[in-house]
Amino acid sequence: MLWRVRAGLPDRPGALAELAAACGRAGVNIQTVQVFPEEGSVTDEFVLQVPADWTRDHLLDLVSSAGGAAVSAVPVTTAALEDQPTRYVQAVRAIIAQPATFPEVAAHLFDADVAASDASADVLEMTVGESATIQIRRTPPFTATERARAAALAELVGEVLDAQAPPAPHQPGAGDPDYVRDGSVVSAIAGGKVAGRAEVSAGESADHPWPVDLWVDPAWHRRGVGTRLLAEVARVARSQGAEEIVLTAPSETRAVLPMVLAAGMRGRIRMAGDSLTVRIAITDLRG
Repeated sequence: MLWRVRAGLPDRPGALAELAAACGRAGVNIQTVQVFPEEGSVTDEFVLQVPADWTRDHLLDLVSSAGGAAVSAVPVTTAALEDQPTRYVQAVRAIIAQPATFPEVAAHLFDADVAASDASADVLEMTVGESATIQIRRTPPFTATERARAAALAELVGEVLDAQAPPAPHQPGAGDPDYVRDGSVVSAIAGGKVAGRAEVSAGESADHPWPVDLWVDPAWHRRGVGTRLLAEVARVARSQGAEEIVLTAPSETRAVLPMVLAAGMRGRIRMAGDSLTVRIAITDLRG
């Protein structure tokens, strides 16, 4: 059985060798090793092949007795043996192909969760394009090296999505729809037909974000219509007293992250099951 084990080891020569010797005596095979140096300390991560009857407690005792501190262990599959640089490249490709999967892909990459597991979980926050925020959580703390990798990942994805983004709402072109407001509804009208529609509803209370329902005709995808509707309906919500809006879409929707980036609004993106949720603060918008 394979386990991923993390432990803090003394930053001195021979510390890793002592742990390796203890694993050898116990019949535990070290499959992979990653070293995350910190200032004055070192966090090591191992994928270990252990005897079939071993439990997490066996591993915690083994590593602790060999000098490990803050030891954690989780069972993993053979996917944990994949080359780490290859995993990061594959993650970037997956996110660019399906931007809405960013939270899920990042969580898998860092052995974390999108939803909070408990209050003690460490949070890793990635900002894409200076506006969209992705958060993942796990109990073992994220190292400085992992945070740097996450920042580089988000920066690369943001640059690619920015290059692919539809035109921003302040860049009208020939043949653009007219945007008509009727109460809490904003419609994009082109040639007498509705090309898209956005509606905002009042939140349950002052502390709750206002839900937005947004739809764009497939014939008008990637032409900036969704971005303009999002910006316009956000202004409608702000004029009615909202401080935050929430947009929910199916998890396979590709346009949500690029749309938020193009709109230039700061959003927190989370995935839960088959739904993608974007919460956007609109306090800086003028009504």
